[in-house]
Amino acid sequence: MPTTTPRPYEPLRKMRVICHGLRLAMRDKAVAYKVVLAAGLLTIAFAQRAWLDFGLVLVTTALVLSAELLNTALEELCDYVQPERAPQIGATKDIAAAAVSICMGAWVIVMLIEGWRLLLARGS
Repeated sequence: MPTTTPRPYEPLRKMRVICHGLRLAMRDKAVAYKVVLAAGLLTIAFAQRAWLDFGLVLVTTALVLSAELLNTALEELCDYVQPERAPQIGATKDIAAAAVSICMGAWVIVMLIEGWRLLLARGS
């Protein structure tokens, strides 16, 4: 078996790969609207110096976006490996979608609670 020499660590190349992946992800409306909503609420929490609120929105947004990205990557791989309909591929995609739904549920609850706290409760 031929051996390959490991490539040296190239942080700039890694950043280009990450940025390319994020650009691909932002084409998906499900990802884009979450980024926009979270950015708005993060800006308000930052401006109000509500650090716990900021952290909670940041972590749940990272969680839901990570789940979305992993789901998308898995769907792309499944479609490449098995272009025709197959029950196993369908089950794999359904399970990945369920994982996104769980993360999405937590994200929606946090966004509603934090949105209410930061936007409506401020005037009280």
